[in-house]
Amino acid sequence: MANTTQVSFRIDENVKTEAERALKEMGLTLSTAINVFLVKVGREHRIPFEISSDPFYSEENMSYLAGIIEGIENGTRPLTEHKLIEEDDE
Repeated sequence: MANTTQVSFRIDENVKTEAERALKEMGLTLSTAINVFLVKVGREHRIPFEISSDPFYSEENMSYLAGIIEGIENGTRPLTEHKLIEEDDE
């Protein structure tokens, strides 16, 4: 049997609860899922899934939106409707 070690870390209680619920449906425990993740990281030397940020929350876009809000609030920019932009997932 391989040597084992105990790791302790803090996580939001709701995150843990939701993860445990989903993992149970897959027949896994939280401990097993974390072990699978860490083994894969160790073998591949990368995070085994894509991590990206939503460009909506970029500093540039937040600054742009703040400017629009300021213009609407001080009356220098009219508040107008526009068509909703929808993307097809095809």
